[in-house]
Amino acid sequence: MKASYKKHILNFKRPSGTSRGVLNTKETYFLILRTEEGFGVGECGLLRGLSVDDRPDYEEELAGVCENIELGVSEADLYEALEEFPSIQFGVETAFKSLHSKNPFELFPSEFTNGEASIPINGLVWMGDKVFMKQQISEKLKEGFTCIKMKIGAIGFKTEIELLKSIRTEFSASEVELRVDANGAFSPKEALEKLKVLSDLQLHSIEQPIKQGQWQEMARLCEETPLPIALDEELIGIFSEDEKNKLLETVKPQFIILKPSLVGGFRGSDTWINLAEKHNAGWWITSALESNVGLNAISQYTFTKNSKLPQGLGTGSLYTNNINSPLKVSNGTLDYKPSIEWEFQF
Repeated sequence: MKASYKKHILNFKRPSGTSRGVLNTKETYFLILRTEEGFGVGECGLLRGLSVDDRPDYEEELAGVCENIELGVSEADLYEALEEFPSIQFGVETAFKSLHSKNPFELFPSEFTNGEASIPINGLVWMGDKVFMKQQISEKLKEGFTCIKMKIGAIGFKTEIELLKSIRTEFSASEVELRVDANGAFSPKEALEKLKVLSDLQLHSIEQPIKQGQWQEMARLCEETPLPIALDEELIGIFSEDEKNKLLETVKPQFIILKPSLVGGFRGSDTWINLAEKHNAGWWITSALESNVGLNAISQYTFTKNSKLPQGLGTGSLYTNNINSPLKVSNGTLDYKPSIEWEFQF
């Protein structure tokens, strides 16, 4: 077996604002396996500034993975050795699954990959000035989304409340579900008051109201909140099952959000899901700005989990130079159109 990796810089169609700054490009890596029978591909979706494996030795580690694969090291042993590199774990899992599939891009055959079923997703509203955010909200509603996720914490709380109120004056909670993502923007001191104000707008939930790592503060918030709290960044860098269990036992969140590239791929996500269900926490899955290669793997995996909640999988159209694929967003759902060919070159 031959193994190699290829770096790919994804270019955003328009700058995308987050609480960690504005993104214009995003680097990603494709892990490619070749045998005489065919090939397999997985994406190592590194997210600078957020991934726990955003380290200077990242490419060195990838090169070592390729060498070990060619030496015959098993996927299970590789996965275990890569604990501190969850995005490479995801790439390895996906590449091997791709290699062993009849179609390298059909990893989890289902009604979804047959084009017979869709995945409900949220429409994502990026940070920006009030005019830009309002424009995005209008676009998402016109496109048929019944669940909108708005990133907050950048343009002032009062302005963000006004934007959310403008949606609520037009659409009730039964017509449009609203989620907000604070990306840790609130201080522990002010968070509860802000959650009370937000809860008046009948929101579904808020992601990561305060910065991760403050377990006792987050536990207090989750106990007293009038608005369900979803942990997102909080899950990053928690490697052992004992530590994952301890986090959920301590904080008792209402939801957790899983990004396979950040939590160790399918195996890592499975562990979190099992523990969340044990602790009566809900969950949903989102992409972490991967190309369509990674998004495809995450979407197919997500469909097999039978979640009824809208998922965060609508990021495929963000880039000017994404990999053309059968994944299409229409009317607030993600669909797979088997008649459309993949255009992946390596």
